[in-house]
Amino acid sequence: MAVGNKALGVFAGAAVFRLAVFFLFPSIPDLLSTQVELSTPVSSFKRVKEGLFLYERGVSPYDGGLFHQAPLLLTIFGLFPPSLVFTALDIVSATALKTLADNVRLASPRFKPLDGNVIAAAYLFNPFTIFSCFGCSTSVLTNTAIIQSVLSAHQGNGLQSMLALAFGAYLNMYPALLLPPILLFLFQSSGVKQPDTRTVVVNLGYFTGALAALMASTVLITGSIWDFVRSCYGFQLTVTDLTPNIGLWWYFFIEMFDPFREFFIGVFWLHMAGYVGGMTIRLHKEPLFVITSLLGLFAIFKPYPNIADVAVYFGFLPMYQHIIPLTRYTFIAAAVILYSVLLGPAFYYLWIYAGSGNANFFFAITLVWSLGLAILVGDTLFAVLRDEWEIERPEMKGKDVRRV
Repeated sequence: MAVGNKALGVFAGAAVFRLAVFFLFPSIPDLLSTQVELSTPVSSFKRVKEGLFLYERGVSPYDGGLFHQAPLLLTIFGLFPPSLVFTALDIVSATALKTLADNVRLASPRFKPLDGNVIAAAYLFNPFTIFSCFGCSTSVLTNTAIIQSVLSAHQGNGLQSMLALAFGAYLNMYPALLLPPILLFLFQSSGVKQPDTRTVVVNLGYFTGALAALMASTVLITGSIWDFVRSCYGFQLTVTDLTPNIGLWWYFFIEMFDPFREFFIGVFWLHMAGYVGGMTIRLHKEPLFVITSLLGLFAIFKPYPNIADVAVYFGFLPMYQHIIPLTRYTFIAAAVILYSVLLGPAFYYLWIYAGSGNANFFFAITLVWSLGLAILVGDTLFAVLRDEWEIERPEMKGKDVRRV
């Protein structure tokens, strides 16, 4: 792919900025890597360093009870410094988003060709992306895998798309839920209107085989696959660590009585997974928007979210800028998100450090944060449905619709 001067300037500027901060102001990454908005039990770089310390001394990284991530991360960060890894990941993700934006064509008459350079710059210089990079959140690797999977699906490369998605699912469980809309996006991009059973099975085989191979590789690294499954997947499924984060699970299960815990964990997981089928079926003509919206919902409802999950959602959302005139609550959503971003760290400080507040201080602002994201996801969903409706019924364009 040819890279123009404008794109080269965007990528070079973003890379130089990141590397300069890493090397000239090392206290900033050290500070951000401990922040609750970035560091969760499944994305903390501090915990990766703990696992790497044990691994280099011949001890299972899971013996310490702190490391709950894929052991492949130990080999990556054992060979390369985090500054280079996270900078490269951001550049790779932005390049993929640029390629996707330059080539994607949506069915709406409102859609106009996108400038991939703008999409890439919006991702690279988004504060959430920058802080995720400096905070060394390992969710950045998952985001890169998801973006690469979507790009490969758009290019009609099923094998590469399934390999990238399997890598994301290996690092963190939730990308596996994106399998239905990504397969739909792959088939539509390939011009397959009605995929046969063999095509579906082949692509599912690619995904399953790649995921099985990645999981089997843990035997070579740690000597046991079960420690990884228990400490990574089992840990996320059972939510045993209730360290505060920007999500909704931790406070609820702190207050939950033990006899009801398993039931509500199942309900929470079912709630998050339940969006996949309904949205994929209803919006089967817009699989890219389904993927985008699901990423936003995962950022709200997954058990250990951080702002890197919002960064990837905001990376895809600008591709639907043509629906902005149809949205209704954009200002409210932006104001609520900005409000919670500014007050979240302050409320956490008042609770943990100043001692002048309690857990309700921080949980209240995380509810506001989730509300802002939910408004944004719901508003864009309404806009896409309204756009689809006006395409099907041109005579209703611009008219108010009321549900009776």
